[in-house]
Amino acid sequence: MSRLAVTTPTDTEIVMTRVFDAPRERVFAAFTTPDLLKRWYGARGWHIVECAVDLRAGGAWRFVWTGPDGARMASGGVYREVVAPRRLVLTEAFDDSWYPGECLVTHRFAERGATTALTTTLLYPSREVRDTALSYPMARGVEEGFARMEEMFTQEGIVR
Repeated sequence: MSRLAVTTPTDTEIVMTRVFDAPRERVFAAFTTPDLLKRWYGARGWHIVECAVDLRAGGAWRFVWTGPDGARMASGGVYREVVAPRRLVLTEAFDDSWYPGECLVTHRFAERGATTALTTTLLYPSREVRDTALSYPMARGVEEGFARMEEMFTQEGIVR
């Protein structure tokens, strides 16, 4: 059962929320540290083979994955705001995009005792682009990646 909640509060947004049984600093690090990103970021069967992170406002990021049957996917963008460990804002565009233009991604990391509530807002240029993104199995892939992150935390002894 998915622990990821997905909503569409406006015509151009997708909001995903999930709680992690890990400290906010560690969840933020999982989103910003190449060695950690390579361990969890992506759906099951997909693995980051190239990971570049210039973690500063104006800094670029780029990920390249390999997947089933030799499939390859790449995306990148620019960090617009980095407020560790509370907020991360970045642009995202895929090399072989299934939607036109780029997406503005805002991650908010809220500390709730020993857990972290992550709220990710994806802002698209139009309703049509948002709906195109929703037509793909994005939520499944995101939840699979988050499950891999929790497995990583468990291996590190962070998650009880």
